[in-house]
Amino acid sequence: MTLHVFNPEHDLALACGLSNFTAPHAGRQLHYDLAWLPAFWAEEGDVILVENVEKARRAVSRRKARPCLLADKHQLAALPVDRIDPWGWDKALRASLLRMGIREELMPTDEALDQIRQLSHRRTAAMLLPQLQDEGTTGTACECTSIEHVRQLAAHYGRIVLKAPWSSSGRGIRFLDHQLPNVDNWLRNIIARQGSVMVEPHYRRVKDFGMEFMSDGQGTVTCLGLSLFHTANGAYTGNILATEQAKREMLGRYIPLSLLDATQQRICHLLGEVFKDKYQGPFGIDMMVVTPPDIPEGEELSPLPGGRAGCLLHPCVEINLRRTMGHVALAAHHVCNPTNDDDLRYVMRIDYTNNNYKLHITRQ
Repeated sequence: MTLHVFNPEHDLALACGLSNFTAPHAGRQLHYDLAWLPAFWAEEGDVILVENVEKARRAVSRRKARPCLLADKHQLAALPVDRIDPWGWDKALRASLLRMGIREELMPTDEALDQIRQLSHRRTAAMLLPQLQDEGTTGTACECTSIEHVRQLAAHYGRIVLKAPWSSSGRGIRFLDHQLPNVDNWLRNIIARQGSVMVEPHYRRVKDFGMEFMSDGQGTVTCLGLSLFHTANGAYTGNILATEQAKREMLGRYIPLSLLDATQQRICHLLGEVFKDKYQGPFGIDMMVVTPPDIPEGEELSPLPGGRAGCLLHPCVEINLRRTMGHVALAAHHVCNPTNDDDLRYVMRIDYTNNNYKLHITRQ
C-alpha cells in the first residue's frame, strides 16, 4: 500500500533544513484544505493522509477523482503501508511520519535528504542552463555571496531578479532596477541564512510554461508532459488542462517545436546522470517564452503560426525537485478528459476565499 502525502510547505521546510519545522498559517491551511489532491494520481488501494477525512471525501467526490482510502494521522500506524509518495521529501516530513508510526526504513535517510536539499538549491538550475543553450534560447543565472557582487550585476544588467536559494512559489523573490533601495537588509538576511542569493537578468516574459518529469534514480529521466500555467508576481495562479497536442500547438505559435523537443531530450539525458543514485521521484522545470533583448521596450510580438514570432526560449527558470501543480494538472486532465479530446480545454486554479483554499476546474 502506497501512502500519499500532500505537503505544500515542503519548499519552506527545505529552506529551514531542520526536522523541527512549523509552517506558517497559509501553508498549514493549504495542507489542510487540499490534502486530498493525490486522489488524482493515486492507485486503487492506496491511502492518502488527510487531516479531516469527511472534508476530503466530499472534495474527492466533487472532483470525481479516484476513490482511495483516506486516513488521518491516528489511523496510519494500523495500515500496511510499504511505500511513501509525498509532494516532496524533507527532514520535517520524515520526522512527522516517524511520529505517526510509519516505519523508518520506508523513508530516505538524513544523508539522502541532505543530498535532495542540495540538489533543490537554485544553483542546480544555474549549472544546467549553459548546457541547454542553443539557437533560439537565452538565460543565465549567477550565485552571489556578497551584496557587492549583486550591485555589480545590477549595474551590468540594469534590471535584475533576486531569488533566495530555497523558497516557495512567489516568496523569496525580488524584482529590481539598477538601484538596490530597501533590499540591503533582505539580501543580508538571505545570504546569512542560506549562504548566497541567485541573481538573474530580468527577462520580458511572453508566456510561462514548464515540463514535468519523473526520475527513476537509476539514470533514467522520463518526460510526463507539458505544463501551461499562469503566475502573478512569481506566484502560481492556475493551469491549462489540455491534450499534449493542444499544448504543443499553443507553444508552437511562439517557438519552434523542434527546439522544444531538443530541450526535453537534453534535460532527460543531463539530469538522468545528475540524479542517478541521488533522487528518485517527480520533478518539474519551469520555462519561459521571452522577448529578445533587441526588441524595443513596449513593442509586443504577435504569435504567428509555425513559431515565427521571433521569441526566445528560456529553458530552465528553476527546477522543482518535487511534485508540482503541473503534475496535478496532468493527472486532473485525464479525469476531466478521459477520451483525450483535443477540443476540450479546462482551467485549473486554486482560490482562497472565506479562509479556505479550494481547487476549481472550469471549462474554457
